[in-house]
Amino acid sequence: MPQNEELYAFLNENVNRLTEEWYASLDKSDSSVVYGSTDPEVINNLKRQNTEFHKRFFEVFRQENGAFEKKLDEWIIEIAVDEQHHKTPLYAILKEFNRTQDQHLKLIEEFAEKYKDKYSIQEFFHWYSHIDRMFRKVTITFVEEHTKEAKNRLEKQQELIDDLSSPVIRLSTEVALLPLVGDIDIARSHVIKEKAMNQCAQHGVNYLLLDLSGVVKIDQIVASELMQMIHAMELIGVTTTLSGMRPEIAQSAVKLGLNFDNVTVKSSLAESIRSRESYL
Repeated sequence: MPQNEELYAFLNENVNRLTEEWYASLDKSDSSVVYGSTDPEVINNLKRQNTEFHKRFFEVFRQENGAFEKKLDEWIIEIAVDEQHHKTPLYAILKEFNRTQDQHLKLIEEFAEKYKDKYSIQEFFHWYSHIDRMFRKVTITFVEEHTKEAKNRLEKQQELIDDLSSPVIRLSTEVALLPLVGDIDIARSHVIKEKAMNQCAQHGVNYLLLDLSGVVKIDQIVASELMQMIHAMELIGVTTTLSGMRPEIAQSAVKLGLNFDNVTVKSSLAESIRSRESYL
């Protein structure tokens, strides 16, 4: 570890200058990314984050690896989960890491020029090499954390989409409606079945109105999944009334040999609701 208090002090006293020079040289032409924002709050936070990075990074010349890397990792995670940075393409952020590295190397050059008679070329070269290694490590860690956060956000968005695309709507204490819309694939049918059963059991629903008016097409596997859901509902005490089945879907169901003998089927949602009016 190339610890040097004199170098650390020199670097640290130039932190604010680095931030102002960095911000002044930013490409601010794209207002959709964090670097082009005109919001004073975003700008101030961006500068704070940049200043904090310099301070934590320069600790490499004063602290041991453990303490130095812990604080730097905390900064990396803060940026990786930052909302404004997630609106910014990853390549644009990595570009700024490279520009910041150039700033650090140039500052080392200034120090070398100022103290050229005090330190050897080997020491200066060692500092350059260490900065390069640490920036590569920081960049890799940031990409890992950024990717992890992006994955978490996508999973949460998918959960929200699943919830919105298969909502069990309570019509009364005993009756609920599950309107299905759009194409249903095997993955979505699994989600529908799981969420519908959990919600019906949670809310004490006795009658579920399953409406297929918004379903365009259905294949054998998905149709079988829905039938399994209907039969599984019976096992937890929920009677399902099926409505809104399009003629083409009905024909497909017949060709697939699906048995609706024990399922109450209505031509429309209105009829399905009327059949349960006494419970509403």
